[in-house]
Amino acid sequence: MDQSDWYSNAQKYWTSVQPTVNGMLGGFATVDPIDVKGSLNFIDEFVHGVRGVNNVMRQEPVISNKYACDCGAGIGRVTKNFLLRVPFQHVDLVEQAPNFVQQAKESYLRNEINQGTVKDVKCQGLQDFCPNPGKYDLIWCQWVLGHLTDDDLIGFFKRCMKGLKPHGLIGIKENNSSKDYVVDEEDSSVTRPNDALKRLYADAGLEVIKEEVQQGLPAGLFTVRMYMLRPIQSS
Repeated sequence: MDQSDWYSNAQKYWTSVQPTVNGMLGGFATVDPIDVKGSLNFIDEFVHGVRGVNNVMRQEPVISNKYACDCGAGIGRVTKNFLLRVPFQHVDLVEQAPNFVQQAKESYLRNEINQGTVKDVKCQGLQDFCPNPGKYDLIWCQWVLGHLTDDDLIGFFKRCMKGLKPHGLIGIKENNSSKDYVVDEEDSSVTRPNDALKRLYADAGLEVIKEEVQQGLPAGLFTVRMYMLRPIQSS
């Protein structure tokens, strides 16, 4: 498939999806609380640190909770139910489908936008997204990176690294195939095995500092892994 067709076909597919939580989750809206709980537990130590006996701080927080970016945000489910519950003080969203952006602005995140916790809602594909330098404590990407080709994914990561504050992190939550790349031509996506994703992280200059499998999802679905990444030069 031609690269331009790859992205345009994905756009056509998602434009046809209902802008609801159920639409964002492919008909599995019931997994939302399970997904959110897993993400909150995964990120907690990086934002709040780790306390031991007598509530003594055993590990200091790595990042502040000031500014996050939700990449491939859809209508803003991850922003509303996860990132703003961390809580991050401000969140930007990046989403390619205009109907999802409209729903986020006019309905799903209207209150959060009015309150100023949701700032910029950008209608743009991640293959073109270029964050402002040094803006974010966390850039979170969930169930979206399969829409990028390998080369574009590496380029996206390199741009994201420039968009991080000092000590900033990139969080990933993605399906994993068991062995080979699994291509879905209907929505122009690819599910990558764990080792392939890790090679792409390394090629972009990122290292994995935490990795965890999401528990509690229905049987028969792809394995879902969460990764916390940092630029290798900051280690």
